[in-house]
Amino acid sequence: MTKLAVATIRSRPIAPATMRRVAQRVPLHLTVWVVMAIWLIPTLGLIVNSFRSVADMGQAGWWTALFPPHGLTFESYQRVLDTPNVATSFVNSLLITIPATVIQVTIATMAGYGFAWMRFPGRDIFFIVIVGLMVVPIQMTLIPVLRLFAATGLAGSFVAVWLAHTGYGLPFQVYLLRNAIGGLPREIFESAEIDGANHVQRFWRIAVPMALPAIASLVIFVFLGVWNDLLVALTFMGSSPNRPLTVVITGLVTSLGGGWQFLTAAAVLQMALPLAVFLFLQRYFVRGITSGGVKG
Repeated sequence: MTKLAVATIRSRPIAPATMRRVAQRVPLHLTVWVVMAIWLIPTLGLIVNSFRSVADMGQAGWWTALFPPHGLTFESYQRVLDTPNVATSFVNSLLITIPATVIQVTIATMAGYGFAWMRFPGRDIFFIVIVGLMVVPIQMTLIPVLRLFAATGLAGSFVAVWLAHTGYGLPFQVYLLRNAIGGLPREIFESAEIDGANHVQRFWRIAVPMALPAIASLVIFVFLGVWNDLLVALTFMGSSPNRPLTVVITGLVTSLGGGWQFLTAAAVLQMALPLAVFLFLQRYFVRGITSGGVKG
């Protein structure tokens, strides 16, 4: 391209339609930046405070540590890592979160396919009942379920927490994947049926690969929910040695609120693994939410 052509392009005025489109997007971009700031600024403050002493946190805001003298310290992290059973509780969190996630997503995917593409008596009523369970408060069920687990000898075990998370999470998960899988092109399933493929083959070879974005986004939600859970683990684990990290780090704070400063470091350590999972699956996130939320 010659210099004359470049100069001509640069001097060409911007079309009014283009200027209107740009102007219409400005409010949207500003809103996105504001929402990002609302989410990121508290997180940044949490991370910065995790490297500060309680005296510094009581004297000035976290943003002052961004400028010299910083006064940063690893005291809070050392205190968290020196907490008894913290390493074991981290492993326990993995032993709770990974199986619970696999169980829930597997059942929800199969149920979503069944409600979307299989015909059986009472299908719609059964689906409505399952979705209706989302309005039942978890707190109402904790004591009855705990007594049931105690009677069967499951209280304090990993199985109890797996079953509890599965029961509490499946209504929403089935609803999400039923919409996602039900929104797949009908022609593909009909062609596979004509070719002699049964429901198992259609599920594994068509539904799962095509609904992978929705499944991956659901994995993110389930993993985050189970990993960060305190209520269910505290209720069904009690003083069991199988307690996860969320339960163990609550011991850092005394009954009068002492030791609260150590929770900043504990929170950073707690969110490191879920953040890695989210970054690994983020490319599926938006597509998965869209595919599960458009079709009713």
